[in-house]
Amino acid sequence: MSIPNILMTRIDNRLVHGQVGVTWTNSLGANLVLVANDQAAGDLMQQNLMDMVVSDGVQTRYFTLQKTIDVIHKAAERQKIFIVCKTPQDVLTLVKGGVPIRFVNVGNMHFSEGKRQIHKTVSVDDSDVVVFRELEQLGITCEIRRVPDEAGEPIAKLLV
Repeated sequence: MSIPNILMTRIDNRLVHGQVGVTWTNSLGANLVLVANDQAAGDLMQQNLMDMVVSDGVQTRYFTLQKTIDVIHKAAERQKIFIVCKTPQDVLTLVKGGVPIRFVNVGNMHFSEGKRQIHKTVSVDDSDVVVFRELEQLGITCEIRRVPDEAGEPIAKLLV
């Protein structure tokens, strides 16, 4: 079993939008955007909308979390993979399922009832905090960074 070439994993509650589909993909040199999300995996309309904002020549896959876990190790070496998830909980599910994620870019986690804002674009609730701490304990760096040319900020420092 080969180790998949995962360039980065991003948490973004909007999944793929212009910033992700073009800016991040180009900056990483990714040729495959893998959206690991149970709902998006079954929503063709949402997939079509996301496909429209991905750079030419970049493939997209929309897999459930379980399918991602099942097939990630079959990825070809030439596939430079950029994984996009909706929540930290989804990332933890992938990690516990054996997906070799070492670094998580936290992009957007919108404010909603029961969440507190810890950064311009990131709001968390207690469950998110527990999950981010668990990811850090597993040796996975989680960093808030909206765009590639911005300095990243370790989320651990903001989870007080």
